[in-house]
Amino acid sequence: QVQLEESGGGLVQTGGSLRLSCAASGRTFSNDVMGWFRQAPGKEREFVAAISWWGSNIVSDSVKSRFTISRDNAKKTGYLQMNNMKPDDTAVYYCAVRQGGGLRLGERDYDVWGQGTQVTVSS
Repeated sequence: QVQLEESGGGLVQTGGSLRLSCAASGRTFSNDVMGWFRQAPGKEREFVAAISWWGSNIVSDSVKSRFTISRDNAKKTGYLQMNNMKPDDTAVYYCAVRQGGGLRLGERDYDVWGQGTQVTVSS
């Protein structure tokens, strides 16, 4: 079983940047698809981005021009670079993995989840 730990969240001003990291431990990570989701207060958790082990990725249209997903298989770590941030980006951000397969946007397609990291964007 793989375990995930997010880091890099915090408080940032509108227009600022943050880079979230998701470190995996346990079984091999290289064949997993990694996804990022977020949940704002009072809202359902939503898909942000996903990346396959070979680097193919998909990013939600709502953040596509500002967020970038990447991964370093040797370090067993995934990243979400967030630029030009807005107050609407305020949420708890979660990383998740699914073993093998293609890119997926649904929560149910992911097997293992991290605890989440809080991101707050001040206006």
